[in-house]
Amino acid sequence: MDIKGVVALVTGANRGIGRHFVQQLLERGATKVYATARNPERVDIAGAHVLQLDVTDPSSVAAAAAASPDVTLLINNAGVSLSQNYLDGNLDDIRLELETLFWGTLNTTRAFAPVLAANGGGAVLNVLSAMSWFSYDGANSYASAKAAQWALTNGTRLELARQGTLVTALHMGLVDTDMAAGYDVDKLDPADVVRTALDGVAAGALEILVDDASRQVKAALALDPSALYPQTAAAA
Repeated sequence: MDIKGVVALVTGANRGIGRHFVQQLLERGATKVYATARNPERVDIAGAHVLQLDVTDPSSVAAAAAASPDVTLLINNAGVSLSQNYLDGNLDDIRLELETLFWGTLNTTRAFAPVLAANGGGAVLNVLSAMSWFSYDGANSYASAKAAQWALTNGTRLELARQGTLVTALHMGLVDTDMAAGYDVDKLDPADVVRTALDGVAAGALEILVDDASRQVKAALALDPSALYPQTAAAA
């Protein structure tokens, strides 16, 4: 897919990675970029077409799809991380992560699948995480929501292949955005993440692993679980 000339829609475009997607798409010559957010007044990117979109609200998703019938690239970026564990976490927060990351991605993909088909197939890019593949004590619910979103990505890739739509998964470690502000570790530059992602879509990649962290975690899935969770070996 040639990024120049695409008509893209980016969810969660008001900040972080989503904002960088909108900016870089415009810089690369996209014909039009729909920048969507639950609160559209927070989107202030020159040249973007701003739309209201709450991915957890099917009526909002349907309205956005009706307002953007020319989309050829859907970027499912909207997300939330509420740092909950399973046993003592807030159940409403756990549900919201799943509503946003799994159901939200499903809502938008279902709504835009016929739009993409009508415009020649196009592509879908789902912004996932290295945490699609491992759990972290203190954010276990986010890991399960990302794992579900990864499974959704693999499944919709099979279904949308019938209409010629590319579905790409983007995985990376911690990125320097508001969502990761509480972690005092090295973080990826969101501009670099987006640049790598758009290069991957242009190349027709099915999966994009941005950094060593995501590559190492995926490779460890073939090993005994103690490779990812050494602390559990002592409890066995």
